Amino acid sequence: EVHIVESGGGLVQAGGSLRLSCVVSGFTFDDYAIGWFRQAPGKEREGISCISKVDDGTYWADSIKGRFTISKDNAKNTVYLQMNSLKPEDTAVYYCAADRTIYCSNHAWYNYWGQGTQVTVSS
Repeated sequence: EVHIVESGGGLVQAGGSLRLSCVVSGFTFDDYAIGWFRQAPGKEREGISCISKVDDGTYWADSIKGRFTISKDNAKNTVYLQMNSLKPEDTAVYYCAADRTIYCSNHAWYNYWGQGTQVTVSS
C-alpha cells in the first residue's frame, strides 16, 4: 500500500524558515519523481519543485527560486523542502506527490498524493 506523509508545516513569521518532509512507502523510491506542490486559498494548485533519480532538483515557480531547496535521503525514502526567507504569499497547503517516471514534469496527474501540510507565514 502506498503512503505519502508530509510533515513540518506550521506558523512562522515572515523571513523565517521551515523544512518540510515527505516520507514515502509502498513503491520503489528510485522509480518515481517526487514533487512538491502548494495550493493557497482561492488559488489553483501550483507546482513548486521536483527531484528524482536523474534530476537533482527542478524548480518551477519563479517566486521560490533562490529561497527553497529540494533534497532527498534515499536511505529514508524521504524528500525535503527547505524553505527560507518565507513570505506571507507562501502561505498554502503544501503537498508531496509521486509520479511514476524518473523525469520531473510539472503537471497535475501525479500517481500518488499526500494529504498536505499547512504552512502559514505571518507578516
